[in-house]
Amino acid sequence: MNSFNFAIVLAIGLSGTACAQQTVKEKQASTSISKKQQTMDLSKITDPQVKQAIEALQTGDKSWYSFFTENPAMTDDGNKVDFKSFFANALGKELFLSIDRVENEGKDIHGNFKAGQWGTFPVFFKFHKNSEGKFDRLDIGQDK
Repeated sequence: MNSFNFAIVLAIGLSGTACAQQTVKEKQASTSISKKQQTMDLSKITDPQVKQAIEALQTGDKSWYSFFTENPAMTDDGNKVDFKSFFANALGKELFLSIDRVENEGKDIHGNFKAGQWGTFPVFFKFHKNSEGKFDRLDIGQDK
């Protein structure tokens, strides 16, 4: 093998190694988020259904939808949005990094939130429960 061919083979091999290292780092970052999800303290959330819904949100579990009525109302920073469309994009990608404050008998959650491509910032989630115990409205937004 001449030196030119050897240089090409070496370059290809090194670029493959760099890609593999990047993949390992990405997996480590993903794992650290998963560990954070599992170890984050949700005990501040006193409403059992809100707590279970937040647990589903944290893990990207589609059981999230089971806590809501068929077509719940939803606002994002005061603007009406379609609940199902919103969470089709957010579930499994967006999650609380901390629960900082819980109000309204456990139905209003305030904390630091990782909102996918939008970054990380303080938010509120306000759950509204109907007479059957299902959430028929969710108001979310950036917290002050």
